[in-house]
Amino acid sequence: MTDTMTRTRALTGVALLTLAAATAACSSSHEAAPAADTAAPLAVRTATVTDAAITDAAEAGGIVQARTTATVAARVMAPVRAVRVVPGDRVRAGQVLVELDGRDLMAAAASAAAGVSEAREGAAAAAAEERAAQAALVLARATHGRIAALQAKKSATAQELDEATAALAAADARAAGAAARVQAASSGIARTGAASDAAGATASFLQVTAPFDGVVTEKLVEPGNMATPGLPLVRVEDTRGFRLEARVDEARADRVRVGATVEVVLDATDGRAVTVTGTVAEMSRAVDAGARTVLLKVDLPPGAGVRSGTFGRLRLPGASRTALTVPADAIVTTGQVTSVFVVEGGVARLRLVRVAGTEVQAGLAAGDTVIVAPPPGLVDGRRVTAGGAR
Repeated sequence: MTDTMTRTRALTGVALLTLAAATAACSSSHEAAPAADTAAPLAVRTATVTDAAITDAAEAGGIVQARTTATVAARVMAPVRAVRVVPGDRVRAGQVLVELDGRDLMAAAASAAAGVSEAREGAAAAAAEERAAQAALVLARATHGRIAALQAKKSATAQELDEATAALAAADARAAGAAARVQAASSGIARTGAASDAAGATASFLQVTAPFDGVVTEKLVEPGNMATPGLPLVRVEDTRGFRLEARVDEARADRVRVGATVEVVLDATDGRAVTVTGTVAEMSRAVDAGARTVLLKVDLPPGAGVRSGTFGRLRLPGASRTALTVPADAIVTTGQVTSVFVVEGGVARLRLVRVAGTEVQAGLAAGDTVIVAPPPGLVDGRRVTAGGAR
């Protein structure tokens, strides 16, 4: 305890010397205050420095990305005729983004459609031929029946019966051929229809559309460029949901589970840091062999006010331990000097401290009484009275 008090007094002396100039400057801009030992006691709120359970937290930096992002690519080879959007444009699902010049593909689609019409006409002709063949077959059967009956009564010759039999066989063959041609015509319709559908689908690729509602983030081609299958044309992202993608040390990632809530600090567009609560949506099963890190994807809440590319820091909980703590609003920071006001015998004493967050590393001991939210008129040596201890 003696060593602690000695170090404390030494730190206090340094603090007083360091802050003397700042205190004098502040005092000169106000009316002269009564002497510390004669002024009326100043009512302050106080708190007792105690041990408390704290959790070490680790941070991992990452980049904000839209949950759904699409790189829209060409599916055919054709020159780019027009790009209908620019980065920043909001688009709807199905809206045309890029138009390709595919007059040859359009001609092929028209030719395929004409082939379908031709096949249908051929099928109609084959069906008419089949009906005629069936009618001839009916007549041939009737004629054969009459000749056969007459020949049985010796009223027709054997040659007449042979001729009727041959005519029946020929009519049957013509009917079978007509039926086959009808079937072939039906297959032709299906084949040309499929070819027409394929040609139409290929022609539809000449208009590249948005896959979902979102915002265009990048334009990758200009009119006149040659588009080839797989060539990226435009990037679109869905701005209705964002996530932070960060790589976390393998050892700390073991403490996080999918569905858990974590704290995320985001760099806002106005320069301020915004803290939000995110939800772990995905955790990579693979560990980066070089860095020994795991990729985490944390869904951000709606209305976080971020955009793609924003930097963010993911805070992960660590091991819990007991440490000496001081209320955050009791800490006074002047330049790079950190201090607190300690109440000793009813008098406020400015004491230099070293803290990490609210954890006391030097300058205070358990049981010390500190002033919370020191009022502007408080100076070292001023008599105080606890007006709202907590």
